[in-house]
Amino acid sequence: MGTVAALLRERLGVASLVRDGEAVRAAYSSDASIYRMPPLAVVTPRDGADVERVLEVARETGTPVTARGGGTSVAGNAISSGIVLDFSARMNRILRIDPEAKTAVVEPGVVLDDLRDAAAPYGLTLGPDPSTHSRCTLGGMIGNNACGSHSVAWGTTADNVVSLTQVRADGGTHTATAGTSGDLALDETLRRWRGPHLAAVRTELNRFSRQVSGYGLHHLLPENGFDVAKALVGSEGTCGILTEATVRLVPAPRSRVLLVLGFPDVFAAAAAAPELARSRALTVEGMGTDLLAALRARGGKVPDLPAGDAWLYCEFGADEPGAAVEAARLVAAGVSASAELVEDPARARALWRIRESAAGIATRMADGGEAWPGWEDSAVPPDRLAGYLRDLYALLAEHGLRGVPFGHFGEGCLHLRCDFELGSERGLAAYRAFITDAASLVAAHGGSVSGEHGDGRARSELLGAMYSPAMLTAFAGFKSVFDPDGLLNPGVLVSPDPIDAAVRPGPGRAAFELRPVHAFHSDGGSFATAVDRCVGVGLCRTENSGSMCPSFKATRDEVHSTRGRARVLSELLRGATVTGGYRSEEVRDALDLCLSCKACASECPVGVDMATYKAEFLHHHYAGRLRPAAHYTMGWLPVVSRLVTAARPLSRLVNAALARPRVAAAVKRAGGVEPRRDLIRFADRSLRSSVRLRDKAGRAPGDERPGVVLWPDTFTNYLQPEIGRDAVVVLEALGYRVEMPRGPVCCGLTWHSTGQLGVARKALRRGLDALEEQLGEGMRVVGLEPSCTVMLRDEARELLPGDARAELLGSRVDTFAEAVARAGTWPFRRLEASAVAQVHCHQEAKGSYSADQEVLRRLGVAVDAVGSGCCGLAGNFGFEPGHYEVSQACAERELYPKVRASGEDDLVLADGFSCRTQVAHGTDRTAAHLAQILRSALH
Repeated sequence: MGTVAALLRERLGVASLVRDGEAVRAAYSSDASIYRMPPLAVVTPRDGADVERVLEVARETGTPVTARGGGTSVAGNAISSGIVLDFSARMNRILRIDPEAKTAVVEPGVVLDDLRDAAAPYGLTLGPDPSTHSRCTLGGMIGNNACGSHSVAWGTTADNVVSLTQVRADGGTHTATAGTSGDLALDETLRRWRGPHLAAVRTELNRFSRQVSGYGLHHLLPENGFDVAKALVGSEGTCGILTEATVRLVPAPRSRVLLVLGFPDVFAAAAAAPELARSRALTVEGMGTDLLAALRARGGKVPDLPAGDAWLYCEFGADEPGAAVEAARLVAAGVSASAELVEDPARARALWRIRESAAGIATRMADGGEAWPGWEDSAVPPDRLAGYLRDLYALLAEHGLRGVPFGHFGEGCLHLRCDFELGSERGLAAYRAFITDAASLVAAHGGSVSGEHGDGRARSELLGAMYSPAMLTAFAGFKSVFDPDGLLNPGVLVSPDPIDAAVRPGPGRAAFELRPVHAFHSDGGSFATAVDRCVGVGLCRTENSGSMCPSFKATRDEVHSTRGRARVLSELLRGATVTGGYRSEEVRDALDLCLSCKACASECPVGVDMATYKAEFLHHHYAGRLRPAAHYTMGWLPVVSRLVTAARPLSRLVNAALARPRVAAAVKRAGGVEPRRDLIRFADRSLRSSVRLRDKAGRAPGDERPGVVLWPDTFTNYLQPEIGRDAVVVLEALGYRVEMPRGPVCCGLTWHSTGQLGVARKALRRGLDALEEQLGEGMRVVGLEPSCTVMLRDEARELLPGDARAELLGSRVDTFAEAVARAGTWPFRRLEASAVAQVHCHQEAKGSYSADQEVLRRLGVAVDAVGSGCCGLAGNFGFEPGHYEVSQACAERELYPKVRASGEDDLVLADGFSCRTQVAHGTDRTAAHLAQILRSALH
């Protein structure tokens, strides 16, 4: 391993292009498939010359090479035990778009959505659009001949490729197109090879549109123009390493509408799909009620759908809005199904989100059982889909399996995740038995084992079920023309690896388990099962939308994606690639840039909660050991704050000392605080002290107003009590009787985020003790700090399983906006203002901002909510050394630009202390809490 990596660094000349550390190898050990192959090294090439140098080292050392884009392959065709070339990091440029020729020239690492966005101003788009369009790359799409939902109208990737430039295993470069490979000697070799195989190619290939298994040799037929570029599409990196591609663009309809049709079952939907595909619909996508049940089971919101237990999504497009609507209505009138015509773009997006997240949703059955890919990409001629589905369901029942079906019904392509038991040798044998039977079944229906994902490690061994020995010989000969020594992605398509070899969730997936502190209720109490939620769909790698994984958006490093961290933790539990167990510094460093924003807990289709996993790891990593200074200064902030604010002279003295630059610098050094951050200031008097003084002044006996408990979180209580005082005034104006907990409280947030889980649990228990009487009286608890509210609602149940008080508390907590919205009175004047609002990442992930929006609407405040997620400060994260650049990059995505562009009279809203601090550090504005805005609006 070291020799190969050293040679690569020497030839490439830049050490950072080559990585072979434990965490990197672990992060790249899998894609979105069930397979696992930790590489020797990962290279992020800058250009074709770098690729040539890598292949030079591969030839000298006999090391295999595999190309990788977004790592979203479900078939295992983007992993290798040799060298992995990650094109997404550097070779990701759109070189040019020619609107007249309707073409684009791209490097292989270009993300599909980036190309579509760049083509949109010309009224153009790329036709193929897999559900992973926000993170899959053009190189990956070309590698497996991706299709997507719109291939009904615009074809497969092969149909939209004009030319390909690739480096062969021998180091030679050629640009293939229609009529030539770009190399005369290579053309002659291909024609000689083609001669004996013409009959097999003509009779066995290209029988229907979604037959993508094997090589696309039919494109080399004389009658098809000897199109070498198209023949190489779908070769999965086994014939050359792609460095540049020219693709065809198509006009995008200016107007689109979605027709959703409901059927009694998936068989009826499948039977109706072929005719709908012939109706000039742009999509004919199918899914069953099983998928919605799985979504509901993990707490997902399911929009209302037309009556039925299976649905087809049929999109229609035209340049004139009326034409698209008329086409959809005409089709709906001719189909025996319940129907809804969706013209509202927001509702259409919500419906499409279910279908596009299906690959992740389907990894958990409705009862919580695991479901895996393997037989997720079969296809048959569309008119045979209904019969194939019936037989497939019967086969599942025969093998004692369940599955969640969805797919491109209009083209006969079915995606199906099954509850295979892969963790034992017996389970793997059962897996093999089903998959081989399923391959025979799909062949009997004239179908293909792959309809768009490629064959990879999941299906290459099955090609013999659908092709003759002569065809398999032709495939082997074709690969040999380009890669005679088998260096490129070996084990795929030709001389395939067994379908049950190197299975990631197979035997040995968890060499050791520990008793976690968190209950992991949804994962049977197992940390390993929780980590294995990640199946690799890669939504966390989306760069230009969503709020998940802000550190990946800043660094573009796979290790710093939610998926990469999950792979690192999985390898830690396996004890092979990552050694050292919970003491591993590589794992600690891989988790270091996780902001604990919790966006993955809601945005990830399978509910990976990396913030919780990180807290659990840190707890065990530092058990019985000295921690970083920041864990003491910021983790123990509640205790420090309470001591400093115990007496007004002391807090003033501390603030005065910290205002001195030399003192502040020394404190930052000693306390592990980022030197470019300003230190916090302590209040003269805590919120609890203020309320106690008010209560001593007298309160009317027999107060019959409904009582609420205002939670005095550390930030409000000791640092910004003025917000709490405003909140008390507002709540009382709304008719509430406001109380404090009957004893000191803390939710344990700062200890939780730094992995000091024992102390966090003690803090929560103490808080429950202080609240017990009030909870027994039926009072609700109002939180002002969103992260603390989430701790009380969710984390308390996980950290204190079996404590009925924690369950009760979770059901009684309201955000401040929810308490305001619930009140029966409205004592506020309209402000008629505009506002930029930073929604706290924890509230966005584990709660809702809808109550805040309703309150602000009634105030007459037009809200422009920041949509990029975490502000970047994220509690202690932005205060720790080594995080500043990532922290600022997160804020620069949207928060800072919007605040800087806001008008002088516009409001800046942020309920989170960290969010307000970040705004103050990065702009010249001061953000306000909703309580402060409402206090100013009181009549």
